[in-house]
Amino acid sequence: MTKRLDGKVAIVTGSGSGIGAATARRFHQEGAKVVLADVSGSQKTLAEELGEGALAVDTDVTKGESVRAMIAAAVDAFGRLDVLYNNAGIDGALHPVGEMPEEAWDQVQAVNLRGVFLGIRYAIPEMLKTGGGSIINTASMAATVAFPTMASYCAAKGGVVMLTKTAAAEYAGQGIRVNAISPGTIRTGITEHLPADMINAIIGRNPIGRIADPSEVASLALFLASDESGFITGADYLIDGGYTLL
Repeated sequence: MTKRLDGKVAIVTGSGSGIGAATARRFHQEGAKVVLADVSGSQKTLAEELGEGALAVDTDVTKGESVRAMIAAAVDAFGRLDVLYNNAGIDGALHPVGEMPEEAWDQVQAVNLRGVFLGIRYAIPEMLKTGGGSIINTASMAATVAFPTMASYCAAKGGVVMLTKTAAAEYAGQGIRVNAISPGTIRTGITEHLPADMINAIIGRNPIGRIADPSEVASLALFLASDESGFITGADYLIDGGYTLL
């Protein structure tokens, strides 16, 4: 039986854990050749587990030369690039805006927004060589509603949504689709790092009433990576259990 990503080559950043690891695993199961990119080194263990068709690379998404090397590694190993999932992200230090250190602001912007820009910037030329592709960016429900003490995170994720829409408008006619996923509370390292009372309060206001598993986000990413979503671009998909409805 044909798998949903047969013949496609995909890169997943932040694939050492959480949503990235779940997505890399799902893409590979569905037939893609997958490059697992992370700064932690944890992606190597998963690549070894997945075996043939999985390649781990050390990537710092804040540095252009590192992102270019990641994309070159995918093309060198597998011949092309069809899917890029810009998923790497951090929560950063929690401060009210009037007390936030500049370096704390800059660190979150560098990973969560600049990292997405660099991925898009250097993936597009490769995708144009083969007629197009799908770029997926991890935003957040924090791009839609405010979370006090998380101004840098909210601002960066809002930027990801608008960067997604702008790139989608620019390249739709050339076969490149660009979409965003905006998760709510997902069981990842970020939610484990944030204060428990904050996470519990969010879950308490969530109509579905639970935290999500990373595999649920991976299922949405799979749809956006596949040809099933061929008429979708510039969209931001909230996967937040209904939190932003209220």
